[in-house]
Amino acid sequence: MTAAAIIPARQTRRARIGGLSLLRLGAFGIRTRPVRSCLSALGIAIGIAAMVAVAGISESSRAGVLAQLDSLGTNLLTVQPGRSFGGENAALPIAATKMIGRDSRVQQVTATGSVSALVYRNDHIPAQATHGIGVIAVQPDLLGPLGARLAKGVFLNNATSQYPAVVLGWRAAELLGIDHTGGQVWLGGQWFSVIGILAPVTLAPEIDTSAMIGWAVAQSRLNFNGHPSLEYIRAEPNSVLSLQEQLAKIANPASPDQVQVNRPSDALAARAVANTAFTTLLLGLGAVALLVGAVGVANVMIISVLERRSEVGLRRALGATRFNIGVQFLAEAVLLSCFGGAAGIGLGAASTAVYALSQGWLVVIPVAAVALGLGGAIFIGAVSGVYPALRAARLAPTAALRSA
Repeated sequence: MTAAAIIPARQTRRARIGGLSLLRLGAFGIRTRPVRSCLSALGIAIGIAAMVAVAGISESSRAGVLAQLDSLGTNLLTVQPGRSFGGENAALPIAATKMIGRDSRVQQVTATGSVSALVYRNDHIPAQATHGIGVIAVQPDLLGPLGARLAKGVFLNNATSQYPAVVLGWRAAELLGIDHTGGQVWLGGQWFSVIGILAPVTLAPEIDTSAMIGWAVAQSRLNFNGHPSLEYIRAEPNSVLSLQEQLAKIANPASPDQVQVNRPSDALAARAVANTAFTTLLLGLGAVALLVGAVGVANVMIISVLERRSEVGLRRALGATRFNIGVQFLAEAVLLSCFGGAAGIGLGAASTAVYALSQGWLVVIPVAAVALGLGGAIFIGAVSGVYPALRAARLAPTAALRSA
């Protein structure tokens, strides 16, 4: 075999560079410029973190709402008067609660009635400073159907419902500046003793801004007419839909068209679905940040090619092919993006966990978001590294060495 035949064979062996060697070369390029590499990876990390955090917080919020629905139950129905044919406010019959309670599909039923009265912290408050607090007459069994609980004090019972005692919703107590029981409020032109304050009622937010008094005292002292303004019904779980369809006829057989039937849990479920639009917007912003990061990586790689022309020339002179040079710089760009992607996933997951725990939600990190984040980082690194890699591969060895 001649020397001329041996030299190409040696050059061919030198030209073969394994995948591990290419990764080492790519990592070497990143290590030699740590500050620049970190700043480039930061752009990718911010974009990936934003996308993971948005997806994670959205899923955690949705999981929290669904868990809340599971604990509160989806079998609560409400009945309230609608409008008459002439457009006037209708009224539920006084016996509506009893009629509803006779249905075998009803587990619990209670009612509240709207009272024409205002409540103030004391009798020196200006009349217009109502804070939007409503006064309602309630029955002693109100807490059961609503799944509500007391934050302080006690609720009305058969005895206290006949006397000037009041229980405040948490928001009403906050607006009145009351944080304990035992005091008094000026209600309907007379003093009522505060005996309890409710915790927030998720399925009936109207209770939160209400001052609740007994049915009997509302009739005897505040001219309450006894007509319920809102019925709360707990239905048998398997009969919710059938009962919902017939509740209007049950509550007001004479005028069922003047009755509105609602299911409060539907509003919570809709809230979980409504997060999708907001999530899409934030994901779009994350994608923009990711694009900016990709441009940053491409820019750094182009500068790196210009700064390392002598290195490229030397490697070409030692037998590296154009393909080897191109793949080296492409591997460097992909590694840089992968580091940014991994950091972004960690940052996004941490942000999701902190926010979800602060809201009392379940922490949910979507596997799809993590996979897409890492896959997106690899794709961005590959795309942003193509042009710098081609530019490096096209450098002639002699021209590159002359620039050293």
